[in-house]
Amino acid sequence: MTETEQIADVVEAPAKATGPRQARLRVSRVDPWSVMKTSFLLSLGLAIVVVVALLLIWLLLTAFGVFDSINKTVSDVAGPTSGIDVLEALSFGRVVGYALLLAVFEVVMTSVLATLVAGIYNATAGLTGGFELTLSED
Repeated sequence: MTETEQIADVVEAPAKATGPRQARLRVSRVDPWSVMKTSFLLSLGLAIVVVVALLLIWLLLTAFGVFDSINKTVSDVAGPTSGIDVLEALSFGRVVGYALLLAVFEVVMTSVLATLVAGIYNATAGLTGGFELTLSED
């Protein structure tokens, strides 16, 4: 190729596109192990939020005297010898125990269900082709 032909190739090179580049991709498989790890971490964060929220609600109800008010209402309705104590039934230890039990159940179930959904998606993506994403640059 002569020098003149090389210069002509450079001059005839197409101009760069002015808009952002876009790529259309199809997700045909999802790794169940990655889905399980990700869902475990997200559900662990949600479990921490649930436990802290339940503890804050318990502290607020105690500070505002809601349990004492309920105890007074129960003793007015059922009599002072009824032996029902709401604060004893909903003690701090029980609330923490139930909150932790709920959190563990939520973490396990979310991780298992997300992994099963990833497996089902992988099984059906061959028939449906998966889903399509369009990615673009800013």
